[in-house]
Amino acid sequence: MTNFDQWMHKLHEMKDYDPERSMPEHLVTRSASARWLEEDVTGNPSRVGVLADVPAKAMEFYLQEIPAGTATDLQRHLHESVHCVLEGSGYSEIGPETLRWSAGDFVYTPPWVWHRHYNDGTGRVRMILVENSRQLDALGINRRESAGNIPYDKMDRS
Repeated sequence: MTNFDQWMHKLHEMKDYDPERSMPEHLVTRSASARWLEEDVTGNPSRVGVLADVPAKAMEFYLQEIPAGTATDLQRHLHESVHCVLEGSGYSEIGPETLRWSAGDFVYTPPWVWHRHYNDGTGRVRMILVENSRQLDALGINRRESAGNIPYDKMDRS
């Protein structure tokens, strides 16, 4: 099939679009299906549970756990992210700001701003993380960097 034939096929699909016929097969993703990434992959003591079966086209969903007395690495990425805190409390360095949060709060991280999340409590922190990274992946422009396990004020920004 030529590129033009593919384009025409897409055009016909758009004209004959039926949202119910086009629904994904699996609309419920169980938290038990999370594939957990450990410290050797995350680069910090937190665990990240990848929920790859959520059929969203523009967003990705993760579970995140930060053990007591630890923090994530200092990182930045081109996508937006929102952490919904399910359990525990702590604070985040987002750029030059330090912001406290606890269960029930939502923590927004703007694109390309250095940030790090800390669990300064005695129990684990559990969060749901939502990112628009799939949208940027589809455009070929998603990027992520880590400065390692250092606080924001120790980073060399020169």
